[in-house]
Order: sequence, then C-alpha cells, then structure tokens
Amino acid sequence: MGSSEKTILVTGGAGFIGTHTVVQLLNDGYRVSIIDNLDNSVIEAVHRVKDLVGPELSQKLDFNLGDLRNRDDLEKLFSKTKFDAVIHFAGLKAVAESVGNPRRYFDNNLIGTINLYEVMAKYNCKKMVFSSSATVYGQPEKIPCVEDFELKAMNPYGRTKLFLEEIARDIQKAEPDWSIILLRYFNPVGAHESGKIGEDPKGIPNNLMPYIQQVAVGRLPELNVYGHDYPTKDGSAVRDYIHVMDLADGHIAAVRKLFSSENIGCIAYNLGTGSGTSVLEMVAAFEEASGKKIPIKLCPRRPGDATAVYASTKKAQKELGWKAKYGIAEMCRDQWKWASNNPWGYQSKP
Repeated sequence: MGSSEKTILVTGGAGFIGTHTVVQLLNDGYRVSIIDNLDNSVIEAVHRVKDLVGPELSQKLDFNLGDLRNRDDLEKLFSKTKFDAVIHFAGLKAVAESVGNPRRYFDNNLIGTINLYEVMAKYNCKKMVFSSSATVYGQPEKIPCVEDFELKAMNPYGRTKLFLEEIARDIQKAEPDWSIILLRYFNPVGAHESGKIGEDPKGIPNNLMPYIQQVAVGRLPELNVYGHDYPTKDGSAVRDYIHVMDLADGHIAAVRKLFSSENIGCIAYNLGTGSGTSVLEMVAAFEEASGKKIPIKLCPRRPGDATAVYASTKKAQKELGWKAKYGIAEMCRDQWKWASNNPWGYQSKP
C-alpha cells in the first residue's frame, strides 16, 4: 500500500521540527493527524503548514488539541482514527530549564510517552519513530558519535531521552511485533525555504540560532556566548548543526523504512551533518547571511554543556538512504528569511 493510504499521528506536530516534518509527510502523500497541547507552540503554525501545502493536501491534515499526559485525549483520538505509525516529537527540550526543574521534565516527557505506548498497544499501532537526541551521548570520549557508543546523559533533559530509549528497547524486546526507530538529532536550525514556518520559542530562547535571530531583528540586545575557554579552535563549544528540512526528510526516510522492512526491532540512527561548527563560526555565518552585526557577550560555561559533539552519519546513510544536503550557509539563509519575514515569530508585534 502506498503512502497515500497511510495515516501518521504526529505528537508535538505544531512545534518546530514537527511542522517541518508534517509539510514533508503531506508532500509525500501521507494523511496526518497532529496532537499538541500548544505548551511551546501555537496553532498559527498549523495554519501556515496548510497554506504551504495548499488546499488539496491540507484536507489530509487534522489538528487535535490534547496532552499525552491525559490518557483520555489519546483514547479519543485512537478510537476515531486508525493510525499506521506514530512520530513522537512531543516533549520539553531545554537543558538549563531541566536542570532547575527536573520534575517538570519527568512528568512531561516520561509520563506522556508511557501513556502513548499504552494506547498504541491497545489499538494495535506498533510502529514508532521517536525523537531522541544527541544529549544521550553526554560528553563523548571520542567524536564523531557512533550509535553504539556507551550512553550517558549529563542533564535531566538528556536523561529523559535516555530513559525513553531504554523503555523503547524494553518494550520491543518483550513484544517483538513493535518496530521502533530512535532518531538522535544533533542541533536543528534553519527554517522552511518559504520563510513561512520556523522556530518560535516562547520566552528567551535556549538554543543558539533563535537567540542569534532575535538579536538580529532587534528583540534582544546581544548574544550570550556560554563558554569561551573550551579546548576548541576558537574557545567556543562545537556542535553539529543540521538544517530542519534535512531533519524532516530523515523522518520521511524512517517512516518509509517502518513500512518497507520486516523485523526492524528497536534501532537508533544519528541525524546530523557529520561535521562540527563552533558557536562563533555560526555567528559569523549568520552575520554573512543577514548582513547584520551580532553583538556578543562572553559568559561562563553552562552546567551540563559538552565541549564538542558531532555525529557519525554512516549508519543512516547506509540503512535509511538519507544524508544531509544543506550546509551552514543555507541554514543561516533560511533562518534569516524566516526571521526577517516574522520578526516576532508567529505573532504580530506584541
């Protein structure tokens, strides 16, 4: 059966990576249902997705306001729609906030996911693509990070991802008819090339690119660079930044594998570009793309932050047939297009 008859539930589908993935799913012919509690996202993002894909494809998208921690919200959804697979994005994702408020992270990320497994099992939907994270590698002994490295998270957010990977492995081992693909994202940035959808965090951004973007459009006075004495080429931390559209395509590749391969088991893939870029290099690339000067303030390192992390992407290339296409110039170009068209994100000026 082709993708056109398949229905995918996307949890957290109104969020940054969720919206970009939903666009690609619809373009690829899937039917999509989103469930989102709009805790860190807005319904306007879903309207923009519909605009982007056009009237015909947007007929295949429905939005449900709901919270995975409330099992009734899931029951309601699964009892009215037969899902062929779930892409599970929903969760909180700020490292520093998780250090200060671990209970909020365990409640949201763990309980929501456990409920999701329960309801999926009850309705016999046993294919999942799970949003994991490079944080499961902690501060790796060597880089690039390979999927079979020892896993050790450095903060509560990372631990929720690690616990959830362990839960996935346990469930699949006990019930072999499950197929679960764990996608370990590195640092998603950029936006859809149309400039219509992008990242719009509530409050002060926790991630580098939305922060740089808010400085560029004048919403914040300067960029705090945390850590300038790391043992790296310029003293700033090194990360593997990946264009959100490449990441979205990685999910399409994972979903295709779920439907085309038997006995997947529970398997992890890194989604990154395979090369590291320092914070200061990223700032320079954004200045180049936007023509704006980004004032920076050098701050002490943040607790729980690793020095340098980037991906080995060989496994995803070999088994998913997926490879990142975009470099940091395109990431910055598309991020700036989104920022300059939407300086206040999805809202008009507050």
